[in-house]
Amino acid sequence: MATLTVTTTSFSGATLSPTACAGGGDKFLNDGKTKFYIKNNSGGSITVTIDAQGTPGGLTITDPTVTVGAGVEKIVGPFDSQYFNDTSGYVNLTYSGVTSLTIAPFN
Repeated sequence: MATLTVTTTSFSGATLSPTACAGGGDKFLNDGKTKFYIKNNSGGSITVTIDAQGTPGGLTITDPTVTVGAGVEKIVGPFDSQYFNDTSGYVNLTYSGVTSLTIAPFN
């Protein structure tokens, strides 16, 4: 699993630098306001799965999924830290495929 660097935005702007998604998944540090940009340049749809953590209030949370169609760009998030951060403060993502799939987390 690759650790992604989160781009911090500001009033003067920021440049996103999307990187190739890792076959074993990716993770990024989450402050509860973090989102990610994802672009699918492949010829088919790809599903991104966000790993929900814990059982708040005794409830099991189903891992949310996002379908990204061929040639489509999406922005996903933010991620409430109590539901999505692992014990080290990261959100973990996996993909149904990674060919021509890029990602850039930001806040």
